[in-house]
Amino acid sequence: MPAAAHARSPSGNTLSEKYIQDCFHSYLKSSLTQAKVERLLDADILSSAEGDLMITGPALCLYFAALRCTTNPPAVPLPRLDKHAAPMDLSAENCPPTFQSFLQVWSRTVPIIQGFTPEHQHDLARVICNLPPLSTPPEEPVLGVAADLRAVAIEISQRRSFQDRYADDLQAALDSGSGSGNGNGNTPSSPGPGQGGTIPKRASFVPPPSYDVTSPTSSARSRSTLPGAAAPLNPIQPHDHDHDLPPPTSQPSRSRSIILSPTSPAIEFIRETLYAALGDVLERVPSLQSMLNQDPPRAYFASVAFAILDVATTSMIPDEGGSVVGVLGTTLSVDECPSEFRPFMLELGVIGREAKGMEEEDQLMAVEYAQRGGGMGEIPATRMDRVKSMLVNGVGNEQRRREEDEGRGSPAGRAVAFANRVNGLSLALTNLKTFRERQEEVFRVLAGIGG
Repeated sequence: MPAAAHARSPSGNTLSEKYIQDCFHSYLKSSLTQAKVERLLDADILSSAEGDLMITGPALCLYFAALRCTTNPPAVPLPRLDKHAAPMDLSAENCPPTFQSFLQVWSRTVPIIQGFTPEHQHDLARVICNLPPLSTPPEEPVLGVAADLRAVAIEISQRRSFQDRYADDLQAALDSGSGSGNGNGNTPSSPGPGQGGTIPKRASFVPPPSYDVTSPTSSARSRSTLPGAAAPLNPIQPHDHDHDLPPPTSQPSRSRSIILSPTSPAIEFIRETLYAALGDVLERVPSLQSMLNQDPPRAYFASVAFAILDVATTSMIPDEGGSVVGVLGTTLSVDECPSEFRPFMLELGVIGREAKGMEEEDQLMAVEYAQRGGGMGEIPATRMDRVKSMLVNGVGNEQRRREEDEGRGSPAGRAVAFANRVNGLSLALTNLKTFRERQEEVFRVLAGIGG
């Protein structure tokens, strides 16, 4: 499907954010419905909003929009919210500044997606939905495009305007049609109520607490009440992780939480361990403090993502199946976690191992540059540097890096995929009820530090 026509939207007439949001959610409802029809998502997943559906949904929307695109340069064909309105595209000329980075990353993927064979396009949709691709081995460009689309979706899912409307989008997909696929090719019939059928499923997605902080505490007071602030961790410089983790006795011990007791449930231990790292993270990443004033919800998610990376790389015990040293100097193993929380601990361990491997590769790259006689100033940004930059600045910043240093990025987008993994765990944890119980309190503390 070549992108041949020019964008039909008026040049220089910026569309409102509200209009773009309305168009996006209209697209999202149809995309989720189409994914259900194609058995990429089933009704149980849509109703429970389990896994990373908050990422999958927007990524599917971007994928289907790329297939529909007919313009060059790529522009999003907007749905007609008013049947009397003229057709319009979202282009670089009329896109609100807030969404420019999303449009730029999406535009880069359009010719790649349209150049895929139908089989690889279907593989891309499956990868977006966390289903295995049918091609073996999967095409690297498919994995790279999926990583980019999911990265944009993560940033969209962190917006409060999206969170407040997502349950309605899920419900619209659940209400469409009478059948629901199960993701394996089987489509059981679902007769309606009163006909011996099942009760209609309801979307259970609940947005996280609002982050409106009207009276933030002072910086000094906030620091004294932040879990872990009484004894902050030693600052970790960018390349301090390029060595084996020290033995458990010399690992940093997360300081005492204000509410955690030795008998607290495992998920509270995980929560307090991550929250205890936030103060130290904010000290080391000044850009997060600035973001707290400019975009509070995004700053919260970015801070938790950095805390996950911090704990995964400094507090995981090697060769012990994912045990972590946390608050109170206590060690928690995967076996000690209730079964419903083990996936989170296992994912934390995977992130720690991948981060260690990435840093070792970065170190080898630096040695290779030095052996070729290049000065330290000529070494491009490492993958871990790119990951940390994306956690704060988003995938749009990574795309600019690629354009400046095209030969550095891998086709599979490994840095993007790893940042997505960290962000995905952050979103999954912060959507748990146990985390939501303290998010507002912790966010007020963070806002006080940022102020």
